[in-house]
Amino acid sequence: MNSSGEFTGDFPYAVIDDVIDRALREDLSLGDATTDALIPSGLPGAANLVARSAGVLAGVQVACEVFRRVDPSIESEPLMEDGLRLEPGQVIARISGSMAGILKAERTALNLLQRMSGIATMTAELVDAVKGTNARIIDTRKTAPGLRALDKYSVTAGGGANHRFNLGDLVLIKDNHLESLAEEGLGIADVVRRARQNARHNLRIEVEVETVDQAGEALEGGADIILLDNMSPDEMSRAVKLVAGRALTEASGDINIATVRAAAESGVDLISVGALTHSVKALNIALDYESS
Repeated sequence: MNSSGEFTGDFPYAVIDDVIDRALREDLSLGDATTDALIPSGLPGAANLVARSAGVLAGVQVACEVFRRVDPSIESEPLMEDGLRLEPGQVIARISGSMAGILKAERTALNLLQRMSGIATMTAELVDAVKGTNARIIDTRKTAPGLRALDKYSVTAGGGANHRFNLGDLVLIKDNHLESLAEEGLGIADVVRRARQNARHNLRIEVEVETVDQAGEALEGGADIILLDNMSPDEMSRAVKLVAGRALTEASGDINIATVRAAAESGVDLISVGALTHSVKALNIALDYESS
């Protein structure tokens, strides 16, 4: 956010052309039978992207680019910026030009805009719910295949932060790693030490644990982040006190709007919520034709 409270996150320009091209191929590989049969190619028109529900905006640039990709002569003017709160009836962008092109681009533009704004909206709800604590809401890798960059951008538009983007960003030792290495007789601290020895020198090491005692073992091994998986708020509080700031602590495991405040009040530094991107409720946004 800048000094005016506006979102200033990094837009994923590097991937957007590929995402839009793949989405348009799904819809237009055989043309648009309805529009091609009914709408003259030279017919001009205009429409507005309008919020039907309250929420947080994300993806307005993506939606506008979809219209331009279908027909470069279409003018797409964003009237609001990502990260801003929406109220029903607010006009997000104005689209004008070839009516045939506008209709062909409509569904792809809305699919992306609605999904991204839905992610930003859920994120903002959770961020609001933990205000006054030190906890930060973060995402996971549970994103739609091919849309990770847009999904994670949308989380930041809602005031959240990103966890690792891919498997190379962080050493994250989970239960299956630990169980397979237990066959060698390695405990949690041993596994952390092995990771420290073999991983790139600049990577942080995170360990998933299920008990307070295991949190102590991870700390003994030198973990940078300790993920407290499916613990009760009381267990999380005890683990946080044990760690005492010597590592970051992260709460995880079916956390939602009803439980997130209790998790935050345990004192954890991070709260990861997979539902931000794997259970998205699209925000209700429509394309309204603007009559002359």
